[in-house]
Amino acid sequence: MTHVAEWRLRVEALDKTFTLHLQGGVRIPVLRGETLTVYAGECVVLTGPSGAGKSTLLRCLAGNYGAGGGRILVHAPDGTVTDLASADARRVAALRRDVIGYVSQFLRVIPRVPALDIVAQPMIARGMAKEEARQAAAALMRRLNLPDRLHHLPPATFSGGEQQRVNLARGFAAGHPILLLDEPTASLDAANRAVVIDLIAEAKARGAAIVGIFHDAEVRDAVADRQHPIRPLPDAA
Repeated sequence: MTHVAEWRLRVEALDKTFTLHLQGGVRIPVLRGETLTVYAGECVVLTGPSGAGKSTLLRCLAGNYGAGGGRILVHAPDGTVTDLASADARRVAALRRDVIGYVSQFLRVIPRVPALDIVAQPMIARGMAKEEARQAAAALMRRLNLPDRLHHLPPATFSGGEQQRVNLARGFAAGHPILLLDEPTASLDAANRAVVIDLIAEAKARGAAIVGIFHDAEVRDAVADRQHPIRPLPDAA
């Protein structure tokens, strides 16, 4: 793939080790010297066996996990470059609001908040008027086959597939320049997987840089511009 676009995300010599404090301080290295560059308008799919560190890398890129070493450079559309691995909490929060969108495997929300407001919240946080955000949220939820009768209900009682579609709507709603997707289609049927493929294509067309994990080979082949293998460390196997 020939890149004329700017890079949006650059990982340089990233290390990540977990310390199990309840097991005598045992240290488990997961990532060592990881390097990756992601450009605007492309989707890079992380591959590798279970336990290799794919989700760990995504969570580091999202600012959920701290890095043990190396840099995670975020190039925002305004031209600023921030090392997420060393940035203070306020800057990380701002990047997560304005630049980095993250769709995890599971929906984690405040109880009793209606699904419509959960989806609208990232747009409101980025400055959209509340009613406009709610209308955009409703349209995206309908596109993901979430009927209007569910929009004003909290998703705690939804099925796994319905919760994942709320999660996807929330993740795609705000149009973040960087989008991280952790098995976004794992709980979806074929029709909704097709919608997600279209949403990813549209995000790439507007210039989003996407990093994702897709265990569904059909989805992976449809969205990937290239694959980036994550190999388990010898002492982490």
